[in-house]
Amino acid sequence: MKTNIGTIDRVLRILAGLVLIGLAFTGTIGVWGYVGVLLLLTGLVRVCPAYSILGINTCSTGKG
Repeated sequence: MKTNIGTIDRVLRILAGLVLIGLAFTGTIGVWGYVGVLLLLTGLVRVCPAYSILGINTCSTGKG
């Protein structure tokens, strides 16, 4: 698959994913916090299926 997540988007996804997972793990926000797993995975692999469907690409080079 072509990468469609740029550097800033990637960093934000990873950070938000880790925060959500941490909050869910501590019971602060409940099980919905485990949605952070999706953010973390898409940030790590640099591919977002929703972006592909919607035709969004945040990569600055566009090479992907």
